[in-house]
Amino acid sequence: MQPNLALQEDQEHLPTLLATDAQELSYQLQQHQAKIFPPQAQKTMRTFSPAEAAAFIGIGEGYLRQIAAEGHGPDPLANGRRLYAAEDMDRIRKVLDERNGTPKYVPWRRGSEKLQVISVMNFKGGSGKTTTAAHLAQYLALRGYRVLAIDLDPQASLSALFGHQPEIDVGENETLYGAIRYEEPRPVADIVRSTYTPNMHLIPGNLELMEFEHETPRAMAAGRAETMFFARIGEVLTEIESFYDVVVIDCPPQLGFLTMSALCAATSILITVHPQMLDVMSMSQFLTMTSELMSVVEKAGGRTSYDWMRYLVTRFEPNDGPQSQMTGFMRAIFGNRMLQSAMVKSTAVADAGVTKQTLYEVDRAQFTRGTYDRAMDSLNLVNSEIETHIRLTWGRK
Repeated sequence: MQPNLALQEDQEHLPTLLATDAQELSYQLQQHQAKIFPPQAQKTMRTFSPAEAAAFIGIGEGYLRQIAAEGHGPDPLANGRRLYAAEDMDRIRKVLDERNGTPKYVPWRRGSEKLQVISVMNFKGGSGKTTTAAHLAQYLALRGYRVLAIDLDPQASLSALFGHQPEIDVGENETLYGAIRYEEPRPVADIVRSTYTPNMHLIPGNLELMEFEHETPRAMAAGRAETMFFARIGEVLTEIESFYDVVVIDCPPQLGFLTMSALCAATSILITVHPQMLDVMSMSQFLTMTSELMSVVEKAGGRTSYDWMRYLVTRFEPNDGPQSQMTGFMRAIFGNRMLQSAMVKSTAVADAGVTKQTLYEVDRAQFTRGTYDRAMDSLNLVNSEIETHIRLTWGRK
């Protein structure tokens, strides 16, 4: 009688199987990473065309050419064309403000304008949460804001996208957990990393973040939590808030202590949703659970009021009838709590992600022009709308 191979496989020791698979997968991913970006290579931000640079600065392309011709831009290439680095755009913003005598183009916070902390969240994976957070943080940095991106997801996809492989590049107590742990926390400034994107810093993530989920119940039971779990992220951000205008937090895709702390630290909430029935049903349960938990946190003194809260439709396919119907269904329910713009599903964004790049990092020439332009227009419309909410919160036009 032949042995039942399926039964034998079922009887394998699951922890051993998972550990073996994880080790092999990690090794193969490291090899793949080494091929794409050799160990000595460093990620860099590309340069931008005059049209792109003018849009990021907020001026007309003709005026930008004039400013550059006066010696405030990059040197022309051999063909006479100028390409603008992010540092060039920052320098031009300062020149424009000096000419005007008032701060306009350098968008840093001023006076009583408070730090904006945007928590990007959803309970269900695959909603485009990390892609949204990454492109939002990078867009705001290219617009001249001082941005801190925090990867609060133990899976650390945001960190990997920004060039920090969680198993290799992020050590013990080098995630936000190092600053919010209950015993011997590190100063948060010690774990902030600079990035290849000017104006943007990163606090990376890895599996260590799960320790906060395990440690919090024990700390609360033992009375070791001088600061309640939901206030810990907000507390450490006050140590460095003067250095930033906007903080973007990529939350874990579940309602745990980390997510609740991110909610209480936030000044604004962005909830991503894929417009399909199963995803929307999942979000309904997520909203119910969040509401109940936040009510408990509110009674304990946690923050539950926000400058704004918006739903963002992600991975949207305009020609998909059911998706358009579901989007209309949500707009009828949520009204102006839905962003007007949607993040369109695009092969350009997916293809860029294969090489761990955002769409702002890849050159247009690498894609079919129409595909790239549609994806970039969608990203910029969404991010510009969020930027408008930030500026309105500050009382700016």
